[in-house]
Amino acid sequence: MASEFKKKLFWRAVVAEFLAMTLFVFISIGSALGFHYPLKNNQTAGAAQDNVKVSLAFGLSIATLAQSVGHISGAHLNPAVTLGLLLSCQISVLRALMYIIAQCVGAILAPGVNSGQGLGIEIIGTLQLVLCVLATTDRRRRDLGGSSPLAIGLSVSLGHLLAIDYTGCGINPARSFGSSVITHNFKDHWIFWVGPFIGGALAVLIYDFILAPRTSDLTDRVKVWTSGHVEEYDLDADDVNSRVEMKPKIKGIPLSRPQRSAERSMGE
Repeated sequence: MASEFKKKLFWRAVVAEFLAMTLFVFISIGSALGFHYPLKNNQTAGAAQDNVKVSLAFGLSIATLAQSVGHISGAHLNPAVTLGLLLSCQISVLRALMYIIAQCVGAILAPGVNSGQGLGIEIIGTLQLVLCVLATTDRRRRDLGGSSPLAIGLSVSLGHLLAIDYTGCGINPARSFGSSVITHNFKDHWIFWVGPFIGGALAVLIYDFILAPRTSDLTDRVKVWTSGHVEEYDLDADDVNSRVEMKPKIKGIPLSRPQRSAERSMGE
């Protein structure tokens, strides 16, 4: 237990549970309340609740976040699930305790939503989308299954379930710009650019520097901005239970047998 406490992977997993729980509560509760379903004196008031929308919001939230952080923490997002895995002897007592604390703190700190927080809604909606894109297209992962396009598409659906009652759901500046040009309505249009850009940048900071940091230097990675060449990476891990690290391939590795045969044929 003491050795686990000292590992960076352990604390990344705890942070992943905290961040995922914060996003889960914000998105699911925000979708359930909606612009036309306000709270008054801690009581719901207004139109009847759409049970299908609420159910989809909660389910898609879990699906999207499980795809985004499942390879880091397991994406429990529920103390009961954590307890079940503890009793099933799949996680340690320390991990279970820290997960439950992170889940509860994340749920408490999830910001409240109201009709005047359009910028925040756009930020969160885009953050969960870009986080899902980064996680499902991460070439370091060996656990990916199913369809990445489907996962990303469901993430877009989740963003609409959250934001459509508040802002109409931008999360795509180009789409929002096209609609504004056609309707000649640019009122508060800046929200649909600033929100998604902040959300996308935050997603990169969270995934690339906190949840799944890369081993290559930042200065080497930004060279793609001018060269357009994306460096290839090998997959490596200390053990089967640890998160996969990304390491640059070493130049000068001998050619494989099919490659040598191909070169000999070309020389002949």
